[in-house]
Amino acid sequence: MSGSVLFDAPGPNAIRRSRILSIVFAVVAVAALALAAYQLWLGGAFYQDRWDIFQSPDLWFGARGLMVGLRTTLTIAAIAAVGALILGVVFSILRSAPSKWVRVPVTIVLEFFRGMPVLLMMLFILIVFSTGAYWAVVWALVVYNGAIIGEALRAGMKSLPKGQRESGLAIGLTPLRTTLEIELPQAFRIMLPIILAQLIVLLKDTSLGYIVGSPEIIRIGRQLVDFYDRQGGPYALSMFFVMLAIFLAINITLSWLVRVLARRMAQPRRGGPNLDGSKTEAIPLSTQAMREVKDPQAEITRLPGAGMGGQG
Repeated sequence: MSGSVLFDAPGPNAIRRSRILSIVFAVVAVAALALAAYQLWLGGAFYQDRWDIFQSPDLWFGARGLMVGLRTTLTIAAIAAVGALILGVVFSILRSAPSKWVRVPVTIVLEFFRGMPVLLMMLFILIVFSTGAYWAVVWALVVYNGAIIGEALRAGMKSLPKGQRESGLAIGLTPLRTTLEIELPQAFRIMLPIILAQLIVLLKDTSLGYIVGSPEIIRIGRQLVDFYDRQGGPYALSMFFVMLAIFLAINITLSWLVRVLARRMAQPRRGGPNLDGSKTEAIPLSTQAMREVKDPQAEITRLPGAGMGGQG
């Protein structure tokens, strides 16, 4: 019986039912979009006078333009991403510590950070530590996403065979060096798609800085709407679509990069060249090990002095 390990392959009736449901949902989605477009047209969203402000260079590149807000958003996301990765590594190491006096308090802190909403964390840092809106957003994103990345890395290390850690200890590495040099690199490789997906979520969460007063693109856009509305036109919906297009362009690009990296990381790694200069064949480790088990004589013949027992 073919199919996944989780479910059997669907039969003809299930395939037909799935196609019918897909068609129904597609028709409903198209109808909903058409209705939304019709309502927007009735409201005048597509009138030319609702979009004329976007022809002004000052709106895009002025001292308080959209590009300034976009730069602030990307800067916050970049700083927070680096900080979250560093904090995630620290959390994963401390969370896996053999001493319960280290592991238990770190676990409590991690669960607190993971369970606290990002917006409340921004407000907490802003009010308690008086860091200012910009750094309140940065530190809140670092702490929250660092906790999630730390748990992802710990799960990646737990998924490794025990022999990986035992081999590091057997050659004289300390437990910390074994984690840093053997386990963490493999955990990064395994959990990279999840980590990159979380960094995309981090970028979208920068928009929460609007609530605490951070000068990111959403707040800049809102200020521009208030300014131009006083000059005689409702531009809120037009600005919404423009900012939505900007975020979609960034997130779709990052999602594409995540898929590309995931495919590259899933490919088997090639070794170095053979002695004759030819390239080695990319063989998964498990397949190579099975070949050696099936042909143990090949291993014996590679030992020093093999095949010399019959001489003399």
